[in-house]
Amino acid sequence: MDEKKQQLTEKKKWENSVAQTLKRFPEREETFTTSSDIEVQRLYDAESNSYKLSYPGQYPYTRGIQPSMYRSRFWTMRQYAGFGSATETNKRFRYLLDQGQTGLSVAFDLPTQIGYDSDDIMSEGEVGKVGVAIDTLKDMEQLLDQIPLDKVSTSMTINAPASVLLCMYIAVGEKQGVPLEKLTGTIQNDILKEYIARGTYIFPPKPSMRLITNIFEFCQKYVPKFNTISISGYHIREAGSNAVQEAAFTIANGIAYVDAAIDSGLDIDSFAPRLAFFFNAHNNFFEEVAKFRAARRIWAKIMKEQYKAKDPKSWKLRFHTQTGGSTLTAQQPDNNIVRVTLQALAAVMGGTQSLHTNSRDEALSLPTEESARIALRTQQIIAHESGVADTIDPLGGSYYVEALTDEMERKINDYLDHIKEIGGAVQAVEEGYMQREIHQNAYEIQKRIEKEEEIIVGLNKFKLDEEVNPDLLKVDEALEKSQIESLQTIRNERNQEAVNKALAELKENAKHAQTNLMPSILEAVRAYASVGEICNVLREEFGEYTGL
Repeated sequence: MDEKKQQLTEKKKWENSVAQTLKRFPEREETFTTSSDIEVQRLYDAESNSYKLSYPGQYPYTRGIQPSMYRSRFWTMRQYAGFGSATETNKRFRYLLDQGQTGLSVAFDLPTQIGYDSDDIMSEGEVGKVGVAIDTLKDMEQLLDQIPLDKVSTSMTINAPASVLLCMYIAVGEKQGVPLEKLTGTIQNDILKEYIARGTYIFPPKPSMRLITNIFEFCQKYVPKFNTISISGYHIREAGSNAVQEAAFTIANGIAYVDAAIDSGLDIDSFAPRLAFFFNAHNNFFEEVAKFRAARRIWAKIMKEQYKAKDPKSWKLRFHTQTGGSTLTAQQPDNNIVRVTLQALAAVMGGTQSLHTNSRDEALSLPTEESARIALRTQQIIAHESGVADTIDPLGGSYYVEALTDEMERKINDYLDHIKEIGGAVQAVEEGYMQREIHQNAYEIQKRIEKEEEIIVGLNKFKLDEEVNPDLLKVDEALEKSQIESLQTIRNERNQEAVNKALAELKENAKHAQTNLMPSILEAVRAYASVGEICNVLREEFGEYTGL
């Protein structure tokens, strides 16, 4: 009997054995699907996929963007933190760095995110609550006190006023004597996902895209090691999308930013190497791994084949991952440690460049110091004790993973083709297409949970009669008053003539679409103009976006 016939015989025997088993356990005969409704076969074999794998670090980067991946260096362990005042957050940063964190990630409060000062009536009750309050350069100086910016990479989750906060960071670097070309980090600077899923926008799409491309151009010239955008699928997933939608809508937004930059006169290879992405990691382990692999492959093909980028660095999809906040439960919060571990492992097995692990208590409050330490220790245990980083792409060649990667690629491309037919991501956002897709998927998820078709341990099954919550972090209510007093002190002490001059220059330059606004914003920041004052000048010229 030849080898082919032998394989068919063995497969037939296996199928008969499965049939006999299912007679005894009929409840396991149901169809299994991933979160993106991809049907999961009972078994995968060599015939399940035919994609020829390249080596890590080689186009199209299915197996990772670096030839040696974690055999050379681990991913950056970048814990997201920010609450209350800049001084309080600085203490948390320094604590995490002392505990082995290798990069900073800043969470800003809601007023800062939407361009209001702490003493604005719109800020009342929100100062320092969901992140750190930053009003002027003085706050940024306190936030980064005793943190060497030539050695520490910083990510800032800021979007609409990203240009202002980046200028503050640059100004602190100047005060530390750090050359701009040595500053490293990432500015999120992704406004399209704000319109789609998150809501912390200020200006309409067109001027917002102008600010984004202004940052691309400025950093390419003066801050070449800073990642000028983190194109974010994280918030799209948190709003209720599935894994396919998360990757597809994120890549579609990336295409829109590339188009905007090219339309502004930039060469593809002058800015594309500094583009970065930000993805979520949820609980369906293999689907998450396949999502990361498929996204890398798709982006590489788009950049090389569609945009004809010549620099291989332009082809590489570099991404940060955060574990899934929306998967955490207020019920039995210690279960979240297990969820986060599983999600973090998926991110590592999928080849992430940096990682934030959520804390167990984040469904209830901002994380305590103890919870943040456990979240960091989770990454360190994966890195140093699990062995998963000892070889490159340990799941590569898995029949299941490769077949799932192929199917994810096909489904993501189907969405990308449809968005292209609509007229691109900006048009799709303006028509509400992505928003509707996310809302519908979120509704379907909620129905499945309520019907117990999807089990959430501790929430709709395996519940406790009595819940005991851990000690929670509380932001001091006196913080708002203290922050306002600090802002007023800065206003009294600064050179108001210099502030007025800088803001007047910004206002005039904002009228001219071809003028890069970053130098004007930087001058205003150096004069200690506030976030709100700078954003209000731009509001007067650009208007405000009010949604669909």
